[in-house]
Amino acid sequence: MAFRRRAKSHPFFSQEFLIHNHADIVLCLVLLVLVALMFEVTAKTAFVFILPQYNVSVPTADGELVQYHYGLKDLVTILFYILIAIILHAVVQEYALDKINRRLHLSKVKHSKFNESGQLVAFHITSVIWCLYVVVTEGYISNPRSLWENYPHVYLPFQVKFFYLCQLAYWLHALPELYFQKVRKEEIPRQLRCIALYLVHITGAYLLNLTRLGLILLLLQYLAEFFFHMARLVCFTDENNEKLFNVWAVVFVVTRLFTLTLYILVIGFGLPRVENQALDPERGNFFSFLFNNILFRMSVLLLVCLFQASVMWRFIHFQLRRWREYWNEQSSRKRAASGAKQQAKPLKRDSGYHENGVVKAENGTSPRTKKLKSP
Repeated sequence: MAFRRRAKSHPFFSQEFLIHNHADIVLCLVLLVLVALMFEVTAKTAFVFILPQYNVSVPTADGELVQYHYGLKDLVTILFYILIAIILHAVVQEYALDKINRRLHLSKVKHSKFNESGQLVAFHITSVIWCLYVVVTEGYISNPRSLWENYPHVYLPFQVKFFYLCQLAYWLHALPELYFQKVRKEEIPRQLRCIALYLVHITGAYLLNLTRLGLILLLLQYLAEFFFHMARLVCFTDENNEKLFNVWAVVFVVTRLFTLTLYILVIGFGLPRVENQALDPERGNFFSFLFNNILFRMSVLLLVCLFQASVMWRFIHFQLRRWREYWNEQSSRKRAASGAKQQAKPLKRDSGYHENGVVKAENGTSPRTKKLKSP
């Protein structure tokens, strides 16, 4: 199964060979794990790669409920889904984005940005739908108090843990994709900052047992990012169409306000009610035990507020620059239109017609110049 059309063959194990065939190589590794499921000797090891580990039977009023907590084996599962993310990335690139790029004939810079936005649109819309389904089915929206009640939330439902593992796998797969996609050196620092921020926030929510709050925050963030990258894709096809950018501006401001409100509500007011808890490393509340004290909570809340303020400042600066460019473009168009009207006014010409810069009479002869008599 080939994901990319190769015009020429490259030497084995060379840089170009690895870049052009990375999806095929990764697919072979995934098939190797899947084949291991067929044999009893290797099936137990293969399940560690595919399924979330550390399942626990929790007694409830209706019986026992199977839930999960985190551990070191999660790194193996994340590794497997990094390979899956690389394959899906190649599929979207080959069968969707490359075909659109051939029709648009974009420059190299726009081509790179189009590929980036196209991949993120596919990821964000999938994550929004998946995250919304998890939040609704688990009842986190209908019961906001569940975001901090019974904290720490050490035991997770299957779909919550699997969602977090897939999120970590996607953002970790973005690191080798910088090499596979030959991203320009000027773009690498910006993309590394974005990847690092997502990994820090998702890992923090996972280890600090703030998975419920993290789900809603990711839903808000991915919703705003979806509109932004969708607006960029539309702008590449029609540069004059900026309606989606206006929609993104409204969604961005609303999501920032909701994000800051949720942080203050949960960290500032909700978690202090469950501050007194015993340290139980076997239960997996070591990080949450360190986190849930007033000094650490207030430090995190201060950092979050400063970060959100910086994001809003960059957003306001971006919008002011857009409006300035828009009004400059409108004023230049008005000046060009007024200049064209002035040039369109008829000029007063001498009788006859012009030929080689000389005025000719109606009969084709040049009019005689009058001689001035000397006094």
